[in-house]
Amino acid sequence: MIRKVQTDEYGLLTDFLYEAIFIKEGDVPPDRAIVYEPELSLYVDKFGESSDDEALCYVLNGEVVGAIWVRIMEDYGHIDNQTPSLAMSVLKPYRHQGIGHQLLQAMLDLLAKKGYTGVSLSVSKENTVAIHLYQKLGFIPLQERKEDLLMMCYLGPLRHVGQSLIGIVAIPHW
Repeated sequence: MIRKVQTDEYGLLTDFLYEAIFIKEGDVPPDRAIVYEPELSLYVDKFGESSDDEALCYVLNGEVVGAIWVRIMEDYGHIDNQTPSLAMSVLKPYRHQGIGHQLLQAMLDLLAKKGYTGVSLSVSKENTVAIHLYQKLGFIPLQERKEDLLMMCYLGPLRHVGQSLIGIVAIPHW
């Protein structure tokens, strides 16, 4: 079941932020304290204080197993001050079951209903599973950087334009 994250659950976003860090097979995961570094803590610090903060979660058997949230911030996925940046993760035992797809679709629908024209994100170029999911739901790469891709999904009337571009523009499938 997908529902809004309750105010008293915002602390869970810190745990899901850590789970969102892409770790290559065989690499040692970073210390959990990394989420308190300024470049990551901005995803969760004072979450809920801005009208642009939105968070959804996936609950299975009473446990929150996935979360997706957006806010307008100057992060790795920043486009402009009208476009929210997205973060999401699903706990490892629940990955590859369609939960991420459902969460992402629900967030795109919510943002479109709220009148946003797009949402952006940053994803590791090596995270091919996530890139495929994002492309499947209409995200297009805007910029390839050293280690990541800046991607954008157009919403509302522009959503179909973004999806059409996927078929027209030669977008590499990493």
